[in-house]
Amino acid sequence: VIGRYSALPDEFPGVSHFHTVRVNQTSGWFYTSDTLREIIDIWDEHGSGLFNMHGSTGDMVLLGTRSEELEPTFRALTEKGWDLGGSGSDLRTPSNCVGPARCENACYDTLEMAYKVTQN
Repeated sequence: VIGRYSALPDEFPGVSHFHTVRVNQTSGWFYTSDTLREIIDIWDEHGSGLFNMHGSTGDMVLLGTRSEELEPTFRALTEKGWDLGGSGSDLRTPSNCVGPARCENACYDTLEMAYKVTQN
C-alpha cells in the first residue's frame, strides 16, 4: 500500500486520501477475464475503480482509496488468494520469458520453473 494524502484536502476533498494498492501476480501465471473481474469487483466496492497493469512484473496497481477502506480491501483480496504482503529481502515476482506459452522452439518450461521457485 502506498499512502497518498492531498496537501489541500479542503479544496479537493474527493482526493484527500488517494492510496494505491499493488496486487502481486504469481510469476509464470496469466490473468483470466474471471480473475480480473474478481479483483475489479472488489476494487469497485472499496476503491475508485481505477487501475493499471505494471508491465515488467504483471502486477495490478489499484489507484485511489480512502484509509478506512484499506483493511476491507486487504481482507477481501487475501480471502480470494491474492498476494498483497511485503517481501523484505525475499525473492519476489522474478521476470522470465514466456517459454512454451508463445515459443514453439522452447527447450524448457520457464513458466513452471518460475512458479516452483516462487512457491517453494
